[in-house]
Amino acid sequence: MLIGYMRVSTGEQSLDLQRDALDQVGCDRVYEDVCSGRATDRPGLNKALEIARDGDTLVVWKLDRIGRSLPHVVGLVGDLQKRGVGLKVLTGDVDTTTVTGRLVFGIFATLAEFEGDLIHERTMAGLAAARARGRAGGRPRVMTKQKLKAAMAMMGDRDNIARDVAAQLGVSVSTLYAYVDAKGRPREHAAELLGKRRPEPAIAA
Repeated sequence: MLIGYMRVSTGEQSLDLQRDALDQVGCDRVYEDVCSGRATDRPGLNKALEIARDGDTLVVWKLDRIGRSLPHVVGLVGDLQKRGVGLKVLTGDVDTTTVTGRLVFGIFATLAEFEGDLIHERTMAGLAAARARGRAGGRPRVMTKQKLKAAMAMMGDRDNIARDVAAQLGVSVSTLYAYVDAKGRPREHAAELLGKRRPEPAIAA
């Protein structure tokens, strides 16, 4: 089965171009979202991924319709491939159901890994330079109540990864994990922001 997915950022934008392209290739079902490319809540995409079965193919007009970043897209496609589901991108000649398409996407995955390594290398170099000048360096801990609530919701979604969540909230990964765990549950540091008292330490008898 061919499962189509389309997305626009605002209600003023038209889905007609994407819909026509998906209809032309014969998609059996088509799902849609109206949201920003960085949005984490995508009911249409979630439904498309939910019904996809081994042998099915997810079809999109452009690669940026399904992902918030290249690493996110690579992770999403990797999960699809484990389930035996292919990805076909109509304007990018990407089709992971073919040998050539898998090769092209393998290059994307390599670039995503290279991008992550470069960012890490630059961050470490910047921190080392800051320490050499007598400054601590690093991103300040700027978690707010609003960010905390967003972090809890975003981390509760298994499709999200901590690095992307931290980047969207403007905090470091270590700060994110200081307030929530991997499933989005609040940690001890979250108590003050949520207006809850920290548990009193037990007194030995």
